[in-house]
Amino acid sequence: MAKNRNFPINSLKDGQLNMKPTVINTMSRLYGILFLLIGVLVGSCNKPADDAPLTTPYVLNIPKGLPPMEPFIPTNNPMTVEGVALGRKLFYDPILSDDNSQSCSSCHKQELGFGDPRQFSIGVDGSVGTRQAMTLINLGWNQNGFFWDGRSATLEDLVFEPIRNPIEMNTTWPEVEAKLNSSEEYLSLFAQAYNIDKIDSVHTVKAISQFLRTLISGNSKFDKWYNQQAAQLTESETRGFILFNGEGADCFHCHGLGGLITDNNFRNNGLDAEFSADEGRYLVTGNPSDKGKFRTPTLRNIQLTAPYMHDGRFFTLEQVVDHYSEHIQESATLDPLMKLVGNGGAQLSQQEKQDLIAFLRTFTDEEFLSNPEFSNPNP
Repeated sequence: MAKNRNFPINSLKDGQLNMKPTVINTMSRLYGILFLLIGVLVGSCNKPADDAPLTTPYVLNIPKGLPPMEPFIPTNNPMTVEGVALGRKLFYDPILSDDNSQSCSSCHKQELGFGDPRQFSIGVDGSVGTRQAMTLINLGWNQNGFFWDGRSATLEDLVFEPIRNPIEMNTTWPEVEAKLNSSEEYLSLFAQAYNIDKIDSVHTVKAISQFLRTLISGNSKFDKWYNQQAAQLTESETRGFILFNGEGADCFHCHGLGGLITDNNFRNNGLDAEFSADEGRYLVTGNPSDKGKFRTPTLRNIQLTAPYMHDGRFFTLEQVVDHYSEHIQESATLDPLMKLVGNGGAQLSQQEKQDLIAFLRTFTDEEFLSNPEFSNPNP
């Protein structure tokens, strides 16, 4: 039999392959190369990706009284110190508008609970909106849709819209991107936050959304009292609490206590008998049962967030309480929780109205309204 030149085995001995020295050396080199390749592959798996920025995780400061579940943070937009700082700067920068005259903060003022004191916000060219700007408070816990009608499913979706809305900032994302990319400061900040060398709308929105998730309010007089942190309610505020949290005023069903002070659901609260002016949630879903329904707003900082309702029709808390006391309108989609509609409302006495308003004012969070970490960082 001819000798096998491809595998030159001389003999089998003690279960070992007895190879010639040249073959052993050759195969040793092959194994060495193989092990080296495996080491490189394993090492590359443990090595951070080249496009992963060296960022610092941002830890949210969540007061005791807020829901025990963590706020929702998308896996593709984790909170970082660099991202939040960038988002804060963008939030206050009018560069996002068509004529560089308005920023997000133009309609969301910190001292007013990040709300707008006008009934309807005014766009860059003087255009007037049709709904009252909602406050930006504790948004991380809302997963039921944003805006009064819930048309944006996520906070990131919400941030995309005002830039291109013709009655708000009235511009386009390509125009905004061009302005941001012409700024050496922003190029540096985006590189620090996302390790990118060209700014785009997606990362701009991510940064602003990160900042918005830090706008957490939960340290009001009510919270300190409710969580037994030394604060005391007055007699009037205590009576208001009993009205709020019981059948007297029946507020708690939609504005439960000890958390967000809203259920973030969509309800018809009896403002109108018909909805030709604004059909609310129906414009999004097309479901007739959603006509006249709007998202329940939070009552946190309610003392400072006038005017009230989706169309800003009420300018004082007294007007709001009067509505629920005597002026609820019957309609096909009226919320079942408006149980006292037969009498037009809760029929509160004047003293009860004063007590209820006194309690509502305990939701004011002075620390939130003046927190320097939420303020304008731009010179």
